[in-house]
Amino acid sequence: MSENVKILGDADFKEVISGISTPILVDFYADWCGPCKMIAPVLEEVAGEFKGKVEIFKVNVDANRNIPGEFSVSSIPTLIMLKNGAEVERFVGYKSKKELQDILNRYSAAGN
Repeated sequence: MSENVKILGDADFKEVISGISTPILVDFYADWCGPCKMIAPVLEEVAGEFKGKVEIFKVNVDANRNIPGEFSVSSIPTLIMLKNGAEVERFVGYKSKKELQDILNRYSAAGN
């Protein structure tokens, strides 16, 4: 991944997100998922644009079962917005760059 989008798993998810005060977007994905592959570069782009305002993480649902289960992820890609560690909104399926920008603007420090 890049410095702007980091991979988390069952072992470090809770510890990492508990120390973050900005809104968090988590992308639940799998390597074999076509729409997941399509959204990955778009997430990279918007992560750079929103650096310092929103943190973006990815969780591979095939390699990690606990965290996706705790969030009841049943389809991928699933994007979940977290604020103060709690889910505030979720999106299933591919989102365009404009859609992601609109979502992140709603939750970013500048937007709230």
